[in-house]
Parts: sequence; C-alpha cells; structure tokens
Amino acid sequence: MLTHISISNYTIVAALEIDFARGMTVITGETGAGKSIMLDALGLCLGDRADPKAVRHGCDRAEIVAGFDVGAIPQAVAWLQERDLYSSEECLLRRIVTTEGRSRAYINGTASTAQDCAELGALLIDIHSQHAHQSLLRKPVQRELLDAYAGHLPLTREVEQIASDWLRGQRELDLLTSTRDEQTARAQLLAYQVDELDALNLREGELGTLEQELKLLANAEHILKASHQALELCEEHESGVRKALQLLSGDAQVTKAATSARELLDSAAIQLNEAAGEIQHHIDSVEIDPERLEEVEQRLADIYDVARKHRVLPEAVGELHLRLRQELQELADGGERVEQLAGELAELAQRYATCATKLGKQRRSAAAKLIKQASTVLASLAMGHCQLEIALAPRSSKAPHPHGSEDLEFLISTNPGAPTQPLGKIASGGELSRISLAIQVVTASSGTVPSMVFDEVDVGIGGAVAEVVGKLLRTLAEQAQVLCVTHLPQVAAQGHQHLRVSKIIDGKSVQTTMDALRDEEKIDEIARMLGGVKITAQTLAHAREMLESQA
Repeated sequence: MLTHISISNYTIVAALEIDFARGMTVITGETGAGKSIMLDALGLCLGDRADPKAVRHGCDRAEIVAGFDVGAIPQAVAWLQERDLYSSEECLLRRIVTTEGRSRAYINGTASTAQDCAELGALLIDIHSQHAHQSLLRKPVQRELLDAYAGHLPLTREVEQIASDWLRGQRELDLLTSTRDEQTARAQLLAYQVDELDALNLREGELGTLEQELKLLANAEHILKASHQALELCEEHESGVRKALQLLSGDAQVTKAATSARELLDSAAIQLNEAAGEIQHHIDSVEIDPERLEEVEQRLADIYDVARKHRVLPEAVGELHLRLRQELQELADGGERVEQLAGELAELAQRYATCATKLGKQRRSAAAKLIKQASTVLASLAMGHCQLEIALAPRSSKAPHPHGSEDLEFLISTNPGAPTQPLGKIASGGELSRISLAIQVVTASSGTVPSMVFDEVDVGIGGAVAEVVGKLLRTLAEQAQVLCVTHLPQVAAQGHQHLRVSKIIDGKSVQTTMDALRDEEKIDEIARMLGGVKITAQTLAHAREMLESQA
C-alpha cells in the first residue's frame, strides 16, 4: 500500500508531506486548489514523462518521493529481489526533475530507469482517472483481470510455458530448415570431397617420408658413386693412420708428445673404421629402383593435386580431411535434430490445444459471470443502460500463443441499441471511471492490485447515485487501499481518512497544501461541499449526520 508521499517544488507545491492509511482515503478541496497535483506527482514516481515546466517557479528542481509497504505484495518483493533492490518491506520510489530537462529516477536509493519504475509501479498501485493511467483500457490488463477473477492463473501460466517452449522450438526448426536446399547441396559436395580424401588415405607423417624417399630414389646413382668414393678414402686413410701408428710405436718413442700422438692416431683409426662401416650400411640401403621411384612420384603428385584443388598446402591436407568430415557429420546431425524437433513440436501442440481449450472455456464462463455482476453494479451507478461485453475472438494464427487461443477485449455500449466498442473509443472520462469502479468492485476479491486511486469518479452524477459510488468505494476499501479525489459530499463522507487540499496566496506566490482532517474539520469540509459559500447550522447538522451514519 501507499504509505506516504513527499513533494518538493512541484508546480505550486513548495513542500508537502502526507501519510496515508489503509481503507478509503478521500481528497477534497476547492476547484483549482490542486487536488490532482498529488496524483500527477505520484505518476512521476511511477514512470510518467517528466516535464521541466512542472518545476516550481524560481526553483532549480522538483523532487517527489513515494513510499510503499510491499510486505503483502509478493510479486513486488520478487521483482525487487531479482534486481537486488530489496532492502526491507518499505520501498521508496524517488524522482527528480530539473528545469534543464534532466530527470533521474531511483528505487530504494539505486538509480533506475523510468521504465523500471513503471514496471514496479504496475505491481503497487493502479490509478483510475481521466488521464494517462487508465490501465483498464489496455487489453493485457483486461485479460489479466479476467484470469485473476476466474482463479485459473496456474492454468494460464501452464499455457504460457507450453506456448513459449513451442515458439522456441519452432524458431530453431525454422532456422534449420530455412537453408535446407543450401545445406543439401553443401552435404553432397562435402560427401564427394570426403570420399575423395578417404580414397587418398593420406596417413600422418606420410608426406614427409615420401619426400625424403623421393630424394634418395631420384639421386641413387649419384649417392652410390659418392658413397663408394668416400668408402675408399676412409679405407685408404685408415691404412695410412695405422702405418703412422706403427712408426710411433717403437721403444724409442717414449716422450709425452709421442704417447699423445699414438692415442689420437688410434682413435682416428677406430673412427675411420666405424665411418667406413656406416658408409657401407648407407650403400646397402640405397638402390636404384625405377619402379619405386615412379610409385613415389605418382603418390606425391596425387597429394599435391588434391592440395591445389582445395587451395591448401600439401601438409594441410590431413587437417582439411578431418574438418570436412566433421562438417559433414554436423549436417547429418542437423537432419536428425529436425526430425527430433518435429516430434517435440507435435507433442507440445497437442498439449497446448488441450490446455488452451480448457482455458478458453473457463474464460467464457468467468466472462459471463463478471458481466452479470458488473452490470448489476453499473445499474446502481445510473448506468443500467450500458451493455458490457467481453469479446473472446479466436486468434487469426493457429500457432500456440502464450496468452491462449483467443484475443480478449472489454467492449461497452453506453447508448441503447448502439453496437459495443472498445472502452477507450466509446466511454467518457466519468463513465470510464464508473465502469472501472464497477469492475474493480466485482473483482476485488482476486486482490490484483493492493492500492487504487480514483480521480473524480463522480463526474456527471449526484444524489443517490453519488452515495452508491461512495459505498462501493468503501466496500472496495475492505479489499484494497482506495484513494479518491472527489467533489461530492456523499462520496467524501464515506472515507476512513479525509485529506483537504488548499491553495494559499500571499500576494507574491501561490502554493498548495494538504492536511489530514480531524473529526470536527471533516464536518466543516463536508458542510462546505454541501452548502457552498454560506454554511448554515442546518448544513453542519446534515454534514454531521452523513459522517455519523458511516461510523
């Protein structure tokens, strides 16, 4: 519920703070005193567009703070918690507007957007006036109101979830099938390319081995000739080294240098012998084989041709093979996913049809009941000639829709014999307020909104009908907090709390104040509303009687 509001430097309000109680609060005052200023200021906290011209003359900025008790509003608590904005059961919405046109919004002290304030505000309060906050004109609000009244919200959530799952799956299926022809052509090309690479059967490391083998085979004659020459030289030099070793091995060769020389010559002889052995092994491994040379050249030519065809380096052919095979498998998996999705969508569509049909039947039943009860209330509000209708039209698309298989809209005819039309096109501001009042009274048990504001619901009525309006508002206040701006004493007398708006002119400036009235002050205000300029003892007695009848 709305607990308090603080307004600073807004239009003709210098500073205003007011606390609100549960039940029904009435706001009265002379015409032009500024009764709607509080509602306009509250609208700013709820995300309305900021107007720099609304800043009080001579001031730099206007500031409005609205406090709400959200302890009994689980939807609002959940909204705040999801955004890490919940601190306690008290929620503060703050809006600052500067003369330069800048506007800032805060939720519990954290900078927020006007859209955030509007989303949260929709969970906290509903303003019914002749201005922008006519939520009943919005078809989504009408649908939610009927569903809450019918008490089948779990079914609506189930329908919404099934439809959302179906739509998500359908988008994936559309994405997979939108390029099916292209995918088929791509798969055929990939299959051909993978078959070609499979046939090539290039093994890891084979390219390097073949290139090395080609060098040996292509140069075999030269390699063998050079190797034999090297072998002969090794054998010749080994013989020379051993002869030198013999010459230095006599008894006379006893110097240290001779000993070192013998060791080196002995080592050289051994290394030359080992080198000759390795050269012989090398000679034995090399052979002149024209047929094998041709095979290696052809194998390398095949590898090089495939590499050129795919515009990759020969050493990247193996990697290309793996990548193309993986892409081909993904396309094959995509085909399997299409079949899987088709089955899932068929199952979801069947579940949706069952639940949506059930929801539609319950909506039609609830609509008939709501129309009957609201029409009775409208008759008591001197609008018995009105014909209320809740149209449930099948959606043009047969695809599952999150809000069910029918489009819902409240229609009204305010003249006998005239066709029903949407509320915003046919009802005047006062009529719309009373229609909204009737519907809210009927649906109050659903507890859709914890606080409601009615701005001048008494336009165009008087007498006994005005008293009925007051009683209806008081009845509604048993289920939710009600704030009502009124000109009629019959309505004002029904309030649990009475606020009076006054305009003060001191010759230099104008400002608006709002005061909570005590019992005697309530009598004076009701008498003013009854008696006009001159208030008599009879008028005061009548006012007292009206108030005492509500005690």
